[in-house]
Amino acid sequence: MQSKALNLPNLLTYARIIMVPMVAGLVIWGGALAHWLALGIFIIAAITDFFDGWLARRWQLQSSLGRMLDPIADKLLVAAALLALVGDNTIEGAHLWAAIIILCREVLVSGLREYLAELRVSVPVTQLAKWKTTIQFIAMCFLIAGPAGDVVLPYNTLIGLSLLWMAAGLTLYTGYDYFRAGVGHMMDERP
Repeated sequence: MQSKALNLPNLLTYARIIMVPMVAGLVIWGGALAHWLALGIFIIAAITDFFDGWLARRWQLQSSLGRMLDPIADKLLVAAALLALVGDNTIEGAHLWAAIIILCREVLVSGLREYLAELRVSVPVTQLAKWKTTIQFIAMCFLIAGPAGDVVLPYNTLIGLSLLWMAAGLTLYTGYDYFRAGVGHMMDERP
């Protein structure tokens, strides 16, 4: 019998975690080729995000390890890519606020989920949060392509920044939803 830690969905999650420093390193390295390679790796990582959960549910291979690592892998990928894009000045000026909003929400929701897990309360991912993640990943694709993408598609970076702001707006809304759901459980907790 195959170990649950080594099932295909978990292996996809491990692969996504391994891709995180590759994406960030290539963006920081700079140059058109590095950005295109980073984009390719990021897209593969985003695809694994879909397939690890889908396969786990379809093949009934869900595990505690997978439930823990999947959101961590997602947050690592987004955070590292955002920080690398800030480092190479693709995201700068007022656009930094969109990145800050996204990063703060990710940390806050993670903390809330951890706290509620101690209370044995599950906070399910909403459909709107899934849309937020999709828009965020699409924004990151445009931004990772960055100036190299601007050569192929005029306004590529501007499109990415616009989508990043859209994701930041959805981030605020979905973050509020999670906290509203979580606060009720926190208030019900007995000392």
